[in-house]
Amino acid sequence: MTHETARQSSPPSGAQSASIRHYGIDWLRIGVFLLLILYHTGMFFNTEGWHAKSLHANDAMEPFMWLSSPWRLPLLFLISGVAIRFLSDKLGSGRFAADRAWRLFPVILFGMYVIVPPQSYSELRIAGLIDPGWWAFYRQYAGEWAGPWELHTPTWNHLWYVVYLFVYCLVLAPVLPLLRRLADSKVLRGLGRGAAGSGLGLAGFIILPLLPFLVIRFTLADQFPTTHALFDDWANHAHSLTMVLFGYVLAKNDGFWTAVDRALPVAAGVTVSLVAYLFWAYTNIEFAASEPVLLWIARIGRIVFMWTIILTLLGAARRWLDHDGPVRRYLTAAVFPWYILHQTLIVSVGFAIRDAGFGVWTEFVIIEATTIAGCAIGFEVLRRIPVLRLVMGMKALAPAVTTEAAPRSSRAPELGDTLQKL
Repeated sequence: MTHETARQSSPPSGAQSASIRHYGIDWLRIGVFLLLILYHTGMFFNTEGWHAKSLHANDAMEPFMWLSSPWRLPLLFLISGVAIRFLSDKLGSGRFAADRAWRLFPVILFGMYVIVPPQSYSELRIAGLIDPGWWAFYRQYAGEWAGPWELHTPTWNHLWYVVYLFVYCLVLAPVLPLLRRLADSKVLRGLGRGAAGSGLGLAGFIILPLLPFLVIRFTLADQFPTTHALFDDWANHAHSLTMVLFGYVLAKNDGFWTAVDRALPVAAGVTVSLVAYLFWAYTNIEFAASEPVLLWIARIGRIVFMWTIILTLLGAARRWLDHDGPVRRYLTAAVFPWYILHQTLIVSVGFAIRDAGFGVWTEFVIIEATTIAGCAIGFEVLRRIPVLRLVMGMKALAPAVTTEAAPRSSRAPELGDTLQKL
């Protein structure tokens, strides 16, 4: 299928060929990072263990949070895989590895020693394991590997995504020429054309990618529960790296993108059905767990849901969000620094007000409003200081926010900018 054929076979939705920048993917990335702010605010209020907890902790939000868990980070890793393809094609393997080291490692180091420590301080204070006094705590946090507490310090907490992405980029860099040949091979191009051109091919596009995740779920997941600790997190690595590779293969295959467009109605229908079933299972967990058939439907359904909602969001973004504007350009630059800052703000503000006697909704509004304001102000301040731009994942010398849109015809190689904002 030629480039023009791929475009002609797309639905009349304005979805663009894979060789043109996917603004919809930018919007998805923005949306997922912003959703993390709401999700981690919810972690302060739900009944699961976390760095700080409200005295009003309850399970009201948990079913909605569980429904977001299967797909939020997998979608981010898939988007990262798409961006890796564009950026590595632009830079070459060696420059790509050097660029990732320069752009991500300072973020990790600064995050572990400056951004994250207030989270550990709040957690240890709530647990009664340290006395008040920031500097006494920080000297031990920064000066002793694996600190004097059960809590491992220094740590990266929510920045584990950055750590894993950094490692995956370095691991993949030496084999990028091979991956590029594989992604552009006649076999995968043919599979893309088949997925775009027939009902059977489309069914395969929806079903076959589920197989590795089913294998991971029923082989590695129970043996290696998720830790975000890098060295013992093998099921999570298998899952996340598979998503990165999916994104890499998908990135420039016009047939696969056309299949994403065509899959939208089916994927959305399956997703809605699974949302209803999984919500019922989560809210009736004891009954569902007591019935083997219902339990297995939930286990498998969770994996199917992960993939179909990702397909739904990709298709919807291509259909309705494939447009540029000053808001997209601003948020594309801002959302990663917001991600770096947000959890420390949530935990610190939550720790500060948990004993103040506020009601649960007052606490929620204070934490959410303070976090959003802190992220916005923090970005505006930090983007004006070159050295701090570097440790917040922004280009050290280039402007953080552009206001002029590039001509449509010049955008083909620029999806790698999505990753360059990471």
